[in-house]
Amino acid sequence: MKLPTKIQINEVGPRDGLQNERVILTTDQKLSMIQQLTDAGATYVEVASFVHPKWMPPLADGMDVLKRLDRQPGVTYAALVPNMKGLERAMEVDVDEVSVFFSASEAHNQANLNRSIQETLPIVKEVVEEATRAGKTVRGYLSTVISCPYAGYIEPAITKNIRNFYWNVVFERCHSVRRLASQHRIK
Repeated sequence: MKLPTKIQINEVGPRDGLQNERVILTTDQKLSMIQQLTDAGATYVEVASFVHPKWMPPLADGMDVLKRLDRQPGVTYAALVPNMKGLERAMEVDVDEVSVFFSASEAHNQANLNRSIQETLPIVKEVVEEATRAGKTVRGYLSTVISCPYAGYIEPAITKNIRNFYWNVVFERCHSVRRLASQHRIK
C-alpha cells in the first residue's frame, strides 16, 4: 500500500468541540484558542457556526469571532452554515470556507436542523450554490453514517442510499466531503 506524502488536518475544535460544552468560553478565549492552534501549525480551522444563536448558545458569537480574528496567511477559516440566513451572516464576516451538513439519521437531522433529511436537501443545495457563486469553497458533512446518539446503529444501506441520492445534487459541488461517525457507542 502506498501512503500519501502529505495529509491535511482540519481542526474543528473551536466549533465542534465547543458547541455542546456547558461552560461557554468568551470570545477572547476562543480567539486565543484559535491563535494557539494556528501558532502550532494548523492551516485549517473551523472557527464558528452560523446556526441560530438560540439553538447553540456556546457559538452565538460567531460573527464577533470572525470579525476580530487575527487571520494568518495560509490558514483557512471555516464556519458551519445550516441555511441561507447563516450564509448571509458568514458572508458578512468573509468566512473562507462554508461547511454544510445533514445526517444519515432522520432523528439526528431533526435534532440538529429541526427538519427531515428530505426537507434539508433544497436548503443545503441553495447554500452550496450561493457560496460557490460567491467564490467560497464548500465542505460537506454527512453525519451519523454508522451510529446515531438518538437512533443507534445506522444500516450501511441507508448511508449509501443517502450518499448516492445527494451526491449529484449537493456534494458534487463541495470542495471536500466528510462522512462522520457518531462519537457515541453502538449498543
